[in-house]
Amino acid sequence: MGNQGQLFSDAEIFSGKKYFRLRPAGRFFSGLSVLVFLLAACGSGDKSHERAGQPSPWQPEATVLALAGERQEWHEAVGTVRPRTESRIEARIAGQVQEIRVRSGSRVEKGDLLILLDDRQVRARMEQAREALGAARSARNEVLQAIEGAEASLEAARLDYERVQGFFSEGAATRRQLEQATSAFHQARAAARQAREGLAGADASIRQAEEVLREAEIAHDYTRIRAPESGEVLKRLVEPGDMAVPGRPLLLLQTSGFLRLEAYVPEGFFTRVRPGESLSVRIRSLDMVLAAEVEELVPYADPETRTFLVKASLPAREGLYPGMFGTLRIPLGSRPAVWLPWEAIRRVGQLDLVQVAVEDRWEKRYVTTGERMDDGMVEILSGLDGGERLALQRPVKEAL
Repeated sequence: MGNQGQLFSDAEIFSGKKYFRLRPAGRFFSGLSVLVFLLAACGSGDKSHERAGQPSPWQPEATVLALAGERQEWHEAVGTVRPRTESRIEARIAGQVQEIRVRSGSRVEKGDLLILLDDRQVRARMEQAREALGAARSARNEVLQAIEGAEASLEAARLDYERVQGFFSEGAATRRQLEQATSAFHQARAAARQAREGLAGADASIRQAEEVLREAEIAHDYTRIRAPESGEVLKRLVEPGDMAVPGRPLLLLQTSGFLRLEAYVPEGFFTRVRPGESLSVRIRSLDMVLAAEVEELVPYADPETRTFLVKASLPAREGLYPGMFGTLRIPLGSRPAVWLPWEAIRRVGQLDLVQVAVEDRWEKRYVTTGERMDDGMVEILSGLDGGERLALQRPVKEAL
């Protein structure tokens, strides 16, 4: 929050808005640059003689300047780190979980076997389908044999009909014989047609049996749940022996290495956020502030919390994992503020006081403190105007 400053040892000079420093001690504070003056000890002195407005022989080991500047104010919307692409691994058929071959954190490749379901019923269906297919093929072979017999009978009837017809034209056969030969020929032709139609039915039975077998094989393949994409297992939601049913997630799989923060922004601040805008995200557990780009604004408010979902992409950082807590910092503007290191404040009961240099003496002054920041700085709400030289209340090695 605010501008970044530096804590210095040795002598430094303050002039206007510029700071001239000699040797940096290497510690950073929020706010403007912190100036530390190391003064030679002039004797321990007796603190009982310190009174406001009177010279004191006591001299601090180090001093700092109260910093005045502009403080940026934020609204920190609470959110959760999530993968940009997250797959919910579910079962396509109902079955008991027999074996799980991965655990949380496992790295998997596309097609890797993740979970085995009990496949005994599915294998039984496959065997039945195979038997039905074999029976259909046997029936087709019988139909083919029937067709061969019908075709042979048809050929024989045709030859007999032609022979009797020739005899009848020469007067060597009676009309009754011709009629009998004609009837036999038509019957043989109808039988051959019926046999050929039976072949079409047998082929249809085979196709149906093959389809049932294919469905059984697909169902059997569903008992072996595989990774749809390469990624990392985030969470295992079932254990061996649990019942897997369609619609119930078994695993959560992160299928890319990119993360984002999904934060819920109150409706009063939602209009301050724009797609493509760069905002900062604070990950408290890692003591880290990251630059994030707003990817998506969901234009629907939760009727219970009156908040909108905002999704912001995060850069890759070591130690950053899905599910971690984070806050999206939405700028609200700036205001004048005064800061100083917490080491310059002494707590007396419920009151806070500082030692302020006034000409050649040190004067006690009570102050009202505000927010204490993570980098050791604290905001002063009243009692200081900025620019005052203050004594550190702790030894330099502790303050630094």
